[in-house]
Amino acid sequence: MKERMYLTIKDMNKEERPREKIVNMGVNSLSNAELLAVIIRTGTKEASALDLAQRILAIDEKGIGYLQNCTIEELSKIKGIGKTKACQILSSIELGKRLARSVNKRNINIKSPKDIASMYMEEMRCYNKEYFKTILLNTKNKIISTELISIGTLNSSLVHPREVFVQAIRRSASSMILLHNHPSGDVSPSKEDINITKRLIEVSHIVGIEILDHIIIGDGSYYSFKESFII
Repeated sequence: MKERMYLTIKDMNKEERPREKIVNMGVNSLSNAELLAVIIRTGTKEASALDLAQRILAIDEKGIGYLQNCTIEELSKIKGIGKTKACQILSSIELGKRLARSVNKRNINIKSPKDIASMYMEEMRCYNKEYFKTILLNTKNKIISTELISIGTLNSSLVHPREVFVQAIRRSASSMILLHNHPSGDVSPSKEDINITKRLIEVSHIVGIEILDHIIIGDGSYYSFKESFII
């Protein structure tokens, strides 16, 4: 009989097992690999659930961020991860996305660029394309709505003043904040970012809806045009 050459979760000290750690220490005590192992539940003859989780996180340099836009087909190619486990993982990821989107952003008074960045960071940090949005505010700087303007590489043909201001006018917004992400994670504004911002500010003076800031979301960081004195 071939001797088993790996450590299963059952072989681990009871206090170090992921599920037991959740019960005794809280879910925040688990690493990304341990959280993923809990979702995967079972391993194979050659690898434990924790081993499989670590393999998934090692696929891409983004680590857990890789799962943001992963497909069932991609996960199923990993030995030990069939369609059932792939569905379990992606269902958990989708719940996380929906939770981030479901946070009630209305009636929140915006006091700083950091407030905006913290509200939208988890939702936008792992997008694999550039999403350009506008955050519409009333006279008390409370959020009326968030509008998706375009998806794709940010340029003047995708971000036209007409699309940027039409919803703001319809919703009687007093002001707005421009918001987009950089899939690379680098929040440094491009020349195109700066040009588009200046163009939209010129239009805002005509329309009478002030642009308070333009915020770029990266991977755990943000850039504020206002804080950098570009606006």
